[in-house]
Amino acid sequence: MERTEIGRFSFITDGNPASPVWVIQPMDDHDLEGMEKELRYIRKRTGGFFFIALLVNDWDDELSPWDAPPAFGDRGFGHGADDTLSYIFDVLLPYLREKNGEAEKKLILAGYSLAGLFALYGGYRGGFDAVVGASPSVWFEGFRDFVTGRDIKTGAVYLSLGNKEEKTRNPVMSRVGDEIRFLYDHLKDRADCVLEWNEGNHFIDSDIRTGKGIAWALKGLRDRGD
Repeated sequence: MERTEIGRFSFITDGNPASPVWVIQPMDDHDLEGMEKELRYIRKRTGGFFFIALLVNDWDDELSPWDAPPAFGDRGFGHGADDTLSYIFDVLLPYLREKNGEAEKKLILAGYSLAGLFALYGGYRGGFDAVVGASPSVWFEGFRDFVTGRDIKTGAVYLSLGNKEEKTRNPVMSRVGDEIRFLYDHLKDRADCVLEWNEGNHFIDSDIRTGKGIAWALKGLRDRGD
């Protein structure tokens, strides 16, 4: 693994950059603790890929598509997702392509929780061949309105949720089950889309849940010959 800092973000790379698919996943410190386990899970089920962990500095700002009130605590959400996507396309990918002498690759954007919402938002902004929203924060205020009437700009979407996630006393987060069912119904005729239900609440097996989605996306890109 190699850690690099360029501009406003650091990132860790793993795997072979000559692989036909590059996977980008925003991560925080908790995600990093499970990264090796996640990568082992994916490798056991797929062929080669190049993995890029984008290390997020301010989770609630840099992954949020727009300002929104807090779902818990006192701090609301920012609107840094577009700037983070710009960093990916304007800084991160050009740097890695130049460094490794590689042309453009197929791209998967994946994430867990708010990073999963960011991945789905990235699918609507475009530039990715598949997106993975593992237990994504689709309860985020305004997200249903955002996707309604829009076509997603990617060919494959993986969604998942824990079967106990909607069973919470938090009135905002308790909407997550209804919202992910709505999103799946909205997307299933617009993209290759799957919704997988996992055992447990939001805080169980985030590494494996994300790994499942990435493995599904990698297999799909190979099977379709994309």
